[in-house]
Amino acid sequence: MSAEDRADDLAGRIAEIARQRDITVGVAESLTGGLVSSALARAEGASEWFDGGVVAYGRSVKHELLGVRPGPVVSEEAAVDMAEGTVRVLGVDVAVAVTGAGGPDPQDGQPPGTVWLAAHVDGETRTRQLDLDGDPPEICHDSVVAALDHLLTALDV
Repeated sequence: MSAEDRADDLAGRIAEIARQRDITVGVAESLTGGLVSSALARAEGASEWFDGGVVAYGRSVKHELLGVRPGPVVSEEAAVDMAEGTVRVLGVDVAVAVTGAGGPDPQDGQPPGTVWLAAHVDGETRTRQLDLDGDPPEICHDSVVAALDHLLTALDV
């Protein structure tokens, strides 16, 4: 199964939960440049529960819009701030955020494939770090699947 097919499957499961619980979902993504939002927007009934996303590729967007604290953006703290900032900025019930170094060069002293995920659900933010292998497109696509899985896991808790 391709990464896009896995992402679509996970997004469909998120859609079911969101509709059952009558909650809204938002996304903040850097590394993935809108791919997480795209997967969620393709899911059934997305207009009912997916409010949108912020592609915070530039540092200024992370810091000024989402309230990411000063410092490295490839970090657990940045992912947490991105997820919590998304809830605040978009007014959604839950949010997932992804930030990382896609390569081919390191970023913020982190090697390519270092990815941080954060899911803000029920007032709590859960994080996960990934150490992925591959070229930049592979890292991006694997990060999308991991971000959706992370949100689904947080929703299932």
